[in-house]
Amino acid sequence: MTQQYKTVFWALGLPLLAVFIWSMNITVTRYVADYISPVSISFYRWLLAFVVLTPFMLGTVWRERQLVFTHWKQLAVLGAFGMVLYQGLGYTAAHYTTATNMGIINAFIPVFTIFISMFMLKDIPNRFAVVGSLLSFAGLLYVMAQGNWSNLIQSAGHLGDIMIVLAVFFYAFYGVFLKKWQLQIPLLISLYVQIIFALLYHLPFVIWLGLDAINLQNIGSVVYAGIFPSLIAPLVWMLAVQMLGPNRTSIFMNLMPVCTAIIAKLWLGEAWTIYHSFGGLMILLGILLAQKKDRLSTREKLNTN
Repeated sequence: MTQQYKTVFWALGLPLLAVFIWSMNITVTRYVADYISPVSISFYRWLLAFVVLTPFMLGTVWRERQLVFTHWKQLAVLGAFGMVLYQGLGYTAAHYTTATNMGIINAFIPVFTIFISMFMLKDIPNRFAVVGSLLSFAGLLYVMAQGNWSNLIQSAGHLGDIMIVLAVFFYAFYGVFLKKWQLQIPLLISLYVQIIFALLYHLPFVIWLGLDAINLQNIGSVVYAGIFPSLIAPLVWMLAVQMLGPNRTSIFMNLMPVCTAIIAKLWLGEAWTIYHSFGGLMILLGILLAQKKDRLSTREKLNTN
């Protein structure tokens, strides 16, 4: 029991790391929106990730080609949902909305994940997880409303916000697919093959729209996007989904608006307000409640075995 608790406690750091990396990437994406097109940065980031991984993974993937061939359809779907639809829509939305809004709407992923899991996995959340999710969601809405609920209606029609909503909906599917299929394939091989599919999916857009040149204004963003959110964050997130499940993992996305606001304040000088503090506290308490009760349920199951 002690080892189980330690393992789970350590696993909670995985989605936290991924959320921090993605929060930083949201700010980077908004900052560089005027210097590179969405298709260009999306393609370059996966190309860089592919180049970095290939010397280490090509031989392994070739030796495990039968395993890859067995799961190629699932990996193709994962690459489409997690790396093209989610990321591509995010880069496009950065031209029409703010980094803060992007971070806020990303926190809707737990809500979508729970809804999709109920239908695809028959995974009905317990009452404690529901209460924690509702509390976090209330904090999310409070941050989105900037302390004034009427702002929710006034900001409903922004094109960029709609794109992010669609993006997080697709990413919720990504997490549920990972849990549903439980692919018996090493994570690095899975990530590498998904990146290959992502590059293939980009080719029609690259041919049609072309690519912007890499220059001093955008190279830093391309390098960051190609290493941290493309390689490190997806890897630790997939590992977290395997260890914690999609619902418990995705609820950490509720920290996205808080992390993004902090980074934006430190880097871009955006203001930190009382609604960020109050809403962020609600989000954090909701996450802690859901995680704590899930641990208690796990211990009860262990005691009954």
